[in-house]
This record gives sequence, structure tokens and C-alpha cells, in this order.
Amino acid sequence: MEAIEQLERTAVSACCLTTRDEPMSRHTTFRIGGPADLFVVAHTYEALCAILQEAGRLALPVMTIGKGSNLLVGDGGIRGCVVSLAGDFENIHLRNGNEVVAGAGTSLAGLCNFAKKWQLSGLEFAWGIPGSVGGAAFMNAGAYGGEMKDVVRTVVYAGADGVKRSVEGEKLRFAYRHSVFMDEGGVLCSVTFQLRPGNTDQIAALMEDYYSRRKAKQPLNKPSAGSVFKRPEGHFAGTLIEQCGLKGCAIGGAMVSEKHAGFIVNRGGATCEDVLRLIEHIQQVVAQQTGVHLECEVKAVGERRK
Repeated sequence: MEAIEQLERTAVSACCLTTRDEPMSRHTTFRIGGPADLFVVAHTYEALCAILQEAGRLALPVMTIGKGSNLLVGDGGIRGCVVSLAGDFENIHLRNGNEVVAGAGTSLAGLCNFAKKWQLSGLEFAWGIPGSVGGAAFMNAGAYGGEMKDVVRTVVYAGADGVKRSVEGEKLRFAYRHSVFMDEGGVLCSVTFQLRPGNTDQIAALMEDYYSRRKAKQPLNKPSAGSVFKRPEGHFAGTLIEQCGLKGCAIGGAMVSEKHAGFIVNRGGATCEDVLRLIEHIQQVVAQQTGVHLECEVKAVGERRK
């Protein structure tokens, strides 16, 4: 653990908050996950740069997290360092009239409210998605016909060497629940959104409409990671799962939501192993009964077993 101690010293000297053996269940919307060797909250780019460079020198893996949605952390936890972005990474400002620049640690709720305040439209679909700006851009999050690719113009990120770079346009390689960063890595620092002028009341009404639909159809009152599976071509994952009679199916503390079959919820005491076994069971049953393979959308990280 000498390398972890060295990295922690670097983080502390950069004015970061650090915790050893931090339970990741505290940082995921699933409320599942074993301990991270080192958990760091970075407030500035300079601090993030120092952490990335020192981790590289020590050959320690570094993972960044946003708000912990769409994430399943193994019961054995995460080796190396987990970085959460706060402070400067939560700033939002206007640029060139219709552009909004948001730090990667900004919540999507905060971003949507900022856009509404300045009468800028285009982000209404993101209202109610429990994630961060960085996480949403990383996976090209979307809902109700909208996606991040529709509004993201530029992403500034830090490479493993701690050097800040930017990428824009087609080079972002956005596709369904995919971006260039899923292939090539990088820690997202900020995202520039190109929006359009709108009316505050109309923006607010559309945001409320989308949220009402979520509340009516999704199990928002139970811990989950969001939609578990990507939408298979020509189908809806939740519909296929329900048609296969899997609503309410449970393994351990993990259960297919009785409200929306596309969600797995933590009904109390669920482990990562429970969720993974349930995912595998769902995939097997749906494939056998419909011939459709369901691809997992939730990102599984860390060591599977304690």
C-alpha cells in the first residue's frame, strides 16, 4: 500500500479531501459497492493534474465518478484511486449568447435549471436524469428523443498525463450510449453546450412533462442505476422483460422493478453479485424466449467478489 500512501500525500498537498477504504455504496445510486483503496475529492484542475501524473508515475489505476448513476461497483471494491470532481468542476457560465460551459462535476439538474433561467432550450430531455455533466457526455445519455450529442459542442478533458485537451464535433464519435471517451479514456473536465433561445415558461412546462412521465413509469423511490439494458433495435428492453414474465423476479436483494421491468432495484441489502446474477438470468430468459440479446447499459467496475 506504499503507492497508495504516496498518492494520498500528493492529493492532500493539492488540498484534496481523501479517504482510505471508502465504501462505494455511499457514492452510487444503486447503494452498492465495496471499498475504494483511496477516494479523493478534487476541487481544481491543478489538483486533478497532480493526481493523474503521480498515479501514472506509481502505476496506480485512477477512475473518476460523477453522481454514481449507471454504475455498478463490485463487492470487492476498487483498487487504486477513485476521484470525485467538485469545486471548480461544478461551475457553469454563459458564453457567446447561446453557449453554456459546465464543469464535469455539475449535476444535470443544475445544468437544466441554469439553461431555463437564461431561457435556453435543448436540455429539457435531461431533466430528471440523476447524473453529472461529465457522466452524461461520457456515455451520450439521452431520453425522450434527445441525446447529449444533439447539444454538446466541445469537451475539455485531461489525459492520463494530466495534460488538458479539447475535442469537438465528429471527433467526439457520439453514438447510441457511446462516445470517444469510452474507447480512448480521459477524465472529462468541462463540456460546452450549444443551445437555442427559448421561452422560460415553455421550457419549464416541457421539463415538468418529462419529469411527470418519469415519476409515473420509473421506480424513482428505490435505489437503482437507471435503465439496465440498452434499447435493442426494434424493441424496448423493459417490454421484452415484462413479456417474459420477469417483473418482480428477484435474486437476493436485487429485483426487477414491478413498476418498470427495464430497471433493477435494490430492495434492501443487495450486493453486486445479486445484480449481476439477475442480469445474467434476464439475458438468458429473454434470449431463449424472444431471440433478442439484451446488452447491458450499466457500467460494472471493480472487483466482483470480496
